[in-house]
Amino acid sequence: MRTVAEGRKVAELDKDIQLLLERWVSMCKKLQNAHHPSKVLGELNKASSMLRDIFNDTFTSIHIDDEELYIQTKDYVQEIAPDKVSIVKHYQSKDLPLFEKYHIERQIKTSFGKTVSMSKGAYLIIEHTEALHVIDVNSGNRSNKALSQENTALEVNMIAAAEIARQLRLRDMGGIIVVDFIDMQNAENRKQLYDFLREEMSDDKAKHKILPPSKFGLIQITRQRVRPEVNIKTREEDPNENGEIEAPILIIDKITADLERIIKVHKKVVLNAHPFVAAYLEKGFPSIRSKWFFEHKKWVKIIPRDAYTYLEYHFFDKQGNQIK
Repeated sequence: MRTVAEGRKVAELDKDIQLLLERWVSMCKKLQNAHHPSKVLGELNKASSMLRDIFNDTFTSIHIDDEELYIQTKDYVQEIAPDKVSIVKHYQSKDLPLFEKYHIERQIKTSFGKTVSMSKGAYLIIEHTEALHVIDVNSGNRSNKALSQENTALEVNMIAAAEIARQLRLRDMGGIIVVDFIDMQNAENRKQLYDFLREEMSDDKAKHKILPPSKFGLIQITRQRVRPEVNIKTREEDPNENGEIEAPILIIDKITADLERIIKVHKKVVLNAHPFVAAYLEKGFPSIRSKWFFEHKKWVKIIPRDAYTYLEYHFFDKQGNQIK
């Protein structure tokens, strides 16, 4: 038994033993008819190794665009879960790459940058220093009325806790992580947030420890890092100047998030944007602008502006004043 087996359930250990036994029996059968030199047993490939660690009954489909990997994965799933082998599918479309089809590229751009957008206009700022990682939770420009401030803080903090647990797994961030949640005065709300964060991180396979919130609203997390931290470049070269800009694929998401915040306060909204962006918002049926109308029951006038840079946009009210 290995030390990693400590604390595991008997059913998990039994399943692992049975799988090893099946591999042993399979290898012995191959030995009888094997021509030398030939391989009768090999280490699992990366995909099968991942499935070994995370595969469970909740999986409904596995899409693979490489034929050889598809065959290997199907064979492996046949070994560990024969009733699930039909969920392994070979993606063969030549028109659209697999990552584009399922919007993986967009998720990579939005998930690995310094700023991570969440629902309802909230976002995270993730900074890395020599000694630790710092995550700042921001509510965006939301209502700050005294009666709703505490509820708003709790709502945003709960959304952030779920996203932070996801980010730690995605990036495999290790060491000391300090999270600056939005201040909450109510002790019950702080405990609710702490318990929720622990629950969200309960599925994290890396060893970790979460300390209760400090009097300043900071939560410290220590997390074991098994592999080097995942660091994906999300910024792109600026076509107009030397330097880098945020990935253009995110511009529509940012405009939509700002609109959701602004349209609650202003009855009439005018959007000024670069001609390419304006055209994209108006194209097709239903267009993005049409979807805004169906969702908010308000029509957004869009004005192309030749003087704007590619990622520049501004909202104006009915008096022509820019909305911050």
